[in-house]
Amino acid sequence: MAAQPPTARDRFWWAAAALVLLGVGTFRAAGWLFVLCVLGACVAGSLAVLGRRTGRGLAHDMVAVPLASFGAVPWAFSGLREVQSAQVSKVRRFGVSVAVTAALLVVFVPLLGGADATFAGLLNGLAPTVDAATAWQWILLFAVLGAGALGALYLLAGPPARAAEASRPVRLWARSEWVLPVGALTVLFAVFLGAQFVALFGGDDYVQRTAGLTYAEYARSGFWQLSAVSILTLAVILAVLHWSARDTAADRRWLRILLSAVSVLALVIVCSALARMWTYQQAYGFTVLRLLVTMCELWVGLVYVLTLVAIARLHWNWVPRAAVGTALTTLIALALLNPEHLVAERNIDRWAKGERLDTAYLRTLSPDILPALNRLPTPMRADIETPIRTDLDADPWWSWNLSRSSAR
Repeated sequence: MAAQPPTARDRFWWAAAALVLLGVGTFRAAGWLFVLCVLGACVAGSLAVLGRRTGRGLAHDMVAVPLASFGAVPWAFSGLREVQSAQVSKVRRFGVSVAVTAALLVVFVPLLGGADATFAGLLNGLAPTVDAATAWQWILLFAVLGAGALGALYLLAGPPARAAEASRPVRLWARSEWVLPVGALTVLFAVFLGAQFVALFGGDDYVQRTAGLTYAEYARSGFWQLSAVSILTLAVILAVLHWSARDTAADRRWLRILLSAVSVLALVIVCSALARMWTYQQAYGFTVLRLLVTMCELWVGLVYVLTLVAIARLHWNWVPRAAVGTALTTLIALALLNPEHLVAERNIDRWAKGERLDTAYLRTLSPDILPALNRLPTPMRADIETPIRTDLDADPWWSWNLSRSSAR
C-alpha cells in the first residue's frame, strides 16, 4: 500500500507552522533563536510540500525541498528549451532591445549629467547608494529563496514516486527474544528510581554522605546521563514495537504490559532529569543553554506520552510525524516564552534573594533582556545595557525587529 499524500489540512498546518517560525525574527532579537526557527521553518515547509502521512520516508520529506533544488535547475532549463521557436525569437528580440536601451543610457546619462549641475543633482537623488555587503546579502537571499521556490515547484509539478509500503512489516523477534532485554531494563529502571527516591527524601546530608557531593553538584552530575538513557530507551521501545511478533493475544498483551511499564519508568527518569536541571539552575543560575536542554528534555517526555498511546494501539507509524510536529510546536513555545528575557528574569530573581548575578553573561545576550533589567539598580543596569545598546543601529525595513526597535 502506497503512502498517503498529505491532505489540504496537513499542508495548511505545516505551512502555518513555517510562517509562524519565520515570523519569530520580527519579534525576538536573539540570533540563535532565529536560526533555529528558520531551520524549523524549512522542515515544516518541506513537509507542507511533500509530507507523507505515515512515518516511512519522513526523514527524506523533511529535507525534500532543499534536495529537490539541485534537480530543479536542469528541469527548469529543459522546460525553457521546450518553448516554441517563435516565442524564443520574440524573447531574443526583446532582449536585444533592452540591451541596446541600457547601452544608450550608460553612454548618454553621464554625458548629460556632466553638462548640467542641476541635472546631475537630480541623478544623484535618483541613483541609489549601493553597499557591497548589503548587495551580497540580497544576492544570497535571492539565491536561497529562488532555489527553495524552484525546488517546491519541481516537487509540486511532478512529485517523486513514493516508496511502496508493505501492508505489514516483517516481524523478526519472537516474544521469547525481546521479553528478556525489555524485562531487564524494567527491573533496572525500577531499582534506579528507588535509589532516586531515597536520595530525594534524604536531602543534602544524605547525598554528601553517600556521594561526597552537594545536592546541586549531584544534580548536575547525572543530568546528561539520564538524558542519554531516556533517548536510548525510546529507540529500544520503538524498535521492539516495530519488529516484535504480535500474532497471538498473549504476544499483544505482553507487548502492552512490558513496553508500557518501561515507558512509564523512563518517563519518570525524564522527570528526574528535569528536576536535576532545575535544582542545578537554582544553585548556579540560569543560562540559554540550560533552558534549551530543558526544553529538549520536555519534548522527549512528550514523545514518551505519544509512545504510550502507540503502545496501547500497537500502531506506531504516526509517531515520527507527530514527534516532528511536537518538536516544531515546542520551538514555537520557546519563542513565545522569550527565552533570553526569561533567563534574565530568573537570574535577577536569584539576585533579589541574595545570590550573585553574572552580569558578564547578561551582557552577551540580545536586547530581548532589556525590559527585565528595570528591577536592577541604575549602575548595575547601565553596566549590562551599555554593550547591548552599542550595536543598536537603525534596522532597514526588511530586517525590522520589534525588540531592537523598542530598545532604541
